[in-house]
Amino acid sequence: MANIKSQKKRNRQNEKRRMRNKSIKSDLKTSIRRVERAAEVGEPTDELLKTAQKKIDTAAAKGVLHPNAAARQKSRLASGLSRRATSSVRSQ
Repeated sequence: MANIKSQKKRNRQNEKRRMRNKSIKSDLKTSIRRVERAAEVGEPTDELLKTAQKKIDTAAAKGVLHPNAAARQKSRLASGLSRRATSSVRSQ
């Protein structure tokens, strides 16, 4: 445990930020999972994809995700959906 007053404050701030970041990351993962599950079942994913991309952008803006990591996640999510769509068309 820190003895210095400024370090005690820094620890409190870090804990608040950690909890906030954890919440944002958890929400982000949930929205991505919803898109992937909907794609597996064959449900429409347009609105879910839009929501997931918005949450990815928000996480990047808040500094939870690196901007390049956010772009990579959005790209992989979109390309995965298009790959599933083309493979389901071919199989029919």
